[in-house]
Amino acid sequence: MLVAERYEKIVSLVNQRGAVRVSELSELFQVTEETIRRDLDRLEQAGRLTRSHGGAVSIKDDQQPEIPYFEREIAYAEEKKRIAQAAIERIGERDRILLDASSTAWYMAAEVPDLPLTVLTNSIKVATELSNKEKIEVISTGGRLAQRSLSFVGPLAERSLDTYHVDKVFLSCKGVHLDRGISESNELQARIKERMIGIADEVILLVDSSKFGVQSFTQVADLSEIDVIITDRRIAKETVDQLEDRGITVITV
Repeated sequence: MLVAERYEKIVSLVNQRGAVRVSELSELFQVTEETIRRDLDRLEQAGRLTRSHGGAVSIKDDQQPEIPYFEREIAYAEEKKRIAQAAIERIGERDRILLDASSTAWYMAAEVPDLPLTVLTNSIKVATELSNKEKIEVISTGGRLAQRSLSFVGPLAERSLDTYHVDKVFLSCKGVHLDRGISESNELQARIKERMIGIADEVILLVDSSKFGVQSFTQVADLSEIDVIITDRRIAKETVDQLEDRGITVITV
């Protein structure tokens, strides 16, 4: 197979599936993983796809698109505000915390008192909201801007997270499944949240009850990685019992 033909088949496969891994492409085309990595680097430079940790993702807007931020901000707004308030109660002075780019994290940023804190975030809106609080030190990951979520993602953001350690991470997700863990709408968001979980002593998941039983496009982590879930009172008691049986603290508000 000619190199140009392989390039076209790679792009077609990525666009069809939304994301592929280097190992899959290596096996499919019977070439080394190093060859595939070089192919993906060249295709990214040409604007045909986006490199991700361990593979590539489509740049097409119709591949598992994120919900625009302004839509997420108003969906289940009252529940998210209550969840955010409960999350704030778990923050202590001089904590080092990580906030993702969810709308619930933004509600936290808006309401958190001006305490001596260090806040690491990949969210433009969270960083902006905290900018007028003098005692809070804000650190942004940088990286590629995901315009729908106003968040930084991609290899640069992931490498930035690897240089830090935090006491607590507060994050949300698109789906929470008892067997398949927590999931996100696309691989870039999944990978950045996977890194967030990896650098935190305590992982606190902020999700409204509509997220339970949902399996979104890309897995982020197993439920065994989650320490606390804060959700609204509409969650089924059976689900709460099953989560608590796995050692997860469930707070309903």
